Amino acid sequence: MSAKYEKAATEEERDDSYRVAVQTDVDGVDGKKKKKDKKKKKGEKKDLDDLKKEMELDEHIISLEELYARLETNFEQGLTKAKAAEILERDGPNALSPPPTTPEWIKFCQQLFGGFATLLWIGSVLCFIAVIVEFSSSENPQKDNLYLGIVLAAVVIITGCFSYYQEAKSSRIMESFKHMVPQEALVLRDGEWMTINAESVVIGDMVEVKGGDRIPADIRVVEARSFKVDNSSLTGESEPQSRSPECTNDNPLETRNIGFFSTNAVEGTARGVVIQCGDNTVMGRIANLASGLSVRDTPIAKEIEHFIHIITSVAVFLGVSFFILSWLLDYTLLESVIFLIGIIVANVPEGLLVPSHGIMIYMACSYVLNDIFEGMGCWILVCLTLTAKRMARKNCLVKNLEAVETLGSTSTICSDKTGTLTQNRMTVAHMWYDNNIMEADTTEDQSGGQLDKSSETWKALAQIACLCNRSEFKAGQENVPILKRDTTGDASESALVKCVELSMYNVSDYRKKHKKLSEIPFNSTNKYQVSIHEAEEDERHLLVMKGAPERILDRCTAS
Repeated sequence: MSAKYEKAATEEERDDSYRVAVQTDVDGVDGKKKKKDKKKKKGEKKDLDDLKKEMELDEHIISLEELYARLETNFEQGLTKAKAAEILERDGPNALSPPPTTPEWIKFCQQLFGGFATLLWIGSVLCFIAVIVEFSSSENPQKDNLYLGIVLAAVVIITGCFSYYQEAKSSRIMESFKHMVPQEALVLRDGEWMTINAESVVIGDMVEVKGGDRIPADIRVVEARSFKVDNSSLTGESEPQSRSPECTNDNPLETRNIGFFSTNAVEGTARGVVIQCGDNTVMGRIANLASGLSVRDTPIAKEIEHFIHIITSVAVFLGVSFFILSWLLDYTLLESVIFLIGIIVANVPEGLLVPSHGIMIYMACSYVLNDIFEGMGCWILVCLTLTAKRMARKNCLVKNLEAVETLGSTSTICSDKTGTLTQNRMTVAHMWYDNNIMEADTTEDQSGGQLDKSSETWKALAQIACLCNRSEFKAGQENVPILKRDTTGDASESALVKCVELSMYNVSDYRKKHKKLSEIPFNSTNKYQVSIHEAEEDERHLLVMKGAPERILDRCTAS
């Protein structure tokens, strides 16, 4: 491929980087399925075309003065609290509308009447019909069918209630996870910076975002300092994308002066004005498209449905065959009907003789098939529940019991490591000073007592780690162990802050004594961070620096 066409292909792929991925079925399909897939693709193409039309925005193109006038805000003061409350009342909270959910009573009915339960209910009803026929035609009717009908109904009800309870319990736990750590945003209101719940952010708010934060809404970047974002959740781009105040593309999805809702800032700082909130954001519109996708059945659901069809067909065939054979062997019509019912529910009424070996074989087959069928719903549920409980002891929550079987057929699991497979808690392991490598304690109960606190070199190292650092402890954690406290900022900087707090002094108090005057944040180009502070001893200023060893050593006058 020539360089010209290769470039064109790359640009075309880049322009469509925001498209929703569609899973392709590689298995053979018949004509009907192909037509269905074509219709589905046409519908998805129409949705994507609608998304492109909706993305015809101009907030990233117009001048900042015009944008401020349109949104009734300004860079220095932001919105007034009264105006923000008015917009919040008008537009609603800054959150994605939850997808439509199935009512609880429908979920309960699905567990009570779906799958195996349907035929068990049919069997129970047939038993009661047999009881009615026997009581109306016999002076001394047997009550076996009555007991069997009650047992079948009880089994279905108990199994359905237990299955509904298990799934409802898991759903409640998953729902509670969404509210455990509410997202916050730093906004400018009435000239004051304040931290509020991200759902309270409105159009026109001035927000500040730094590395490690999640962008609370679609914003137009006004100021940026080495600001990069992770758009992988939106566009699939694995590399961090730079963001700056300049408009670089007429397409709002491709320009550099727009930050998208729910994407993460990976480094640098930026200030911007909110231009879209909630469902009107790019992520919100894509979420609305994705919510219309059909949910496929799990492998075990497909297998159970297939098995039910086979068992039902066999049971009906045997029942009808038994009815015909009974009629041919000169049984009365009532007795033949009772045989039909008995075969389907795997229970032959007492008092009816079976003189033929062929009929006995049919009965044996029906007994085996129906006994398997009647107990299958219970033992599948029990097996899945026991597996889910064993996984719960390993701190793995199973939201849907059918997912347990699906997990067994999984060949590859793609998972985020940090924070998912690990605790996302970085700690200091080694330090080098005074020409010695010091090994730090990385256990849960480390105290920092193994370090030589009398060393002047260690004191200087701790001072730099404390001041040349943007990570901070979150408020209200005085009674929480230092290593388990939550912090804001980069993971490596958080580890340095915890190390200093643990071994030397209170980081917050020390920073108050050495007020920061200026700073050059760390970025992947410079690979260093510099900050200037007031000195506690005199009126001079203190400059501290940290970064990649080669960048620091290049600026050293002695080694």
